[in-house]
Amino acid sequence: MPASSALRRSLAVIAALPLLTLAACGYGSEAKDDDGAAKVAAGAKKIDGLDSVKIGYFGNLTHGTALVGVQKGIFQKALGATEVKPAIFNAGPSEIEALNSKSIDIGWIGPSPAINGYTKSAGKNLRIIGGSASGGVKLVVNPDKIKSLKDVKGKRIATPQLGNTQDVAFLNWAAEQGWKVDPQSGKGDVTVVRSDNKVTPDAYKSGSIDGAWVPEPTASKLVAEGGKVLLDESTLWPDKKFVITNIIVRQDFLKEHPKVVEAVLKGSVETNKWINANPDAAKAAANKQLETDSGKALPADVLDPAWKSIRFTDDPLASTLNTEAEHAVKAGLLQKPDLKGIYDLAPLNKVLKAEGEPAVDDAGLGAK
Repeated sequence: MPASSALRRSLAVIAALPLLTLAACGYGSEAKDDDGAAKVAAGAKKIDGLDSVKIGYFGNLTHGTALVGVQKGIFQKALGATEVKPAIFNAGPSEIEALNSKSIDIGWIGPSPAINGYTKSAGKNLRIIGGSASGGVKLVVNPDKIKSLKDVKGKRIATPQLGNTQDVAFLNWAAEQGWKVDPQSGKGDVTVVRSDNKVTPDAYKSGSIDGAWVPEPTASKLVAEGGKVLLDESTLWPDKKFVITNIIVRQDFLKEHPKVVEAVLKGSVETNKWINANPDAAKAAANKQLETDSGKALPADVLDPAWKSIRFTDDPLASTLNTEAEHAVKAGLLQKPDLKGIYDLAPLNKVLKAEGEPAVDDAGLGAK
């Protein structure tokens, strides 16, 4: 098949992803508030006259800012009487679809879905307004089958979803090893198995996969099942920093409710500051919110190593987003995108200045 035809087929599959994911899990589930969720303080006022703000995130520790900020009531405090309404998602495409349909207003999400969502809408539907986390992604393998990086060739390795952030990272890494893999089917010198993070540990236990390139806490769940960390993705990046979670917003919401957006960013900055000053308490708070959202907390042998590998930061690490887009292009999963305008960091930098913190940079990709 000509390369151009393969690329068109790949892009067609990616374009269909939001609808496929929606059929599986809808627009996410509303977080429960029966576990001591934050209440609106007496005498608090609504911001911009808005009754509520709908915030999306994943049940992943790499979305720890959202987990902790919701659990500790930091977002609610920043928003006064404007109620925080969380919605939990399993994958990026479904969150992007919810954003586009106005089912949520602001979301924590990985770089690849943000890039895809921005480019598919010709730069009209979303903006990245802040950073949240770096790291927390590992290649975990069955040590009986894979003892070195070269042994990955010929094996079955899971990623969370076609075209998602970890899928792109693994395909790029495989290409750098000189291996050929069809990006759509996942077949080639190594077989890429697209598997929901929730079922990947069972797939590993059954032997249907030999390893996985996944975010936390899935990576540590695999280690708890006897897997071995063969590679930490952070070692592939300068200064071991790369964006794993961003904050995005609907452009119309940003325009109509700038004070609400600023309040959410204030809550995010305060949450990250609290996380970094209180790592053990923050880890416990994130786990408590995971239990509230999913009904199940993580055991210590999964929670502790997973949390340790993630760095929480307000900096969106914009230059690494651009690199990740280049990786998606090289993998055949994305046409060369124009990312100019994907960032609007002015509200975040306003918050950071008020907190006495240095401004963050958009790597030349900011909105005018």
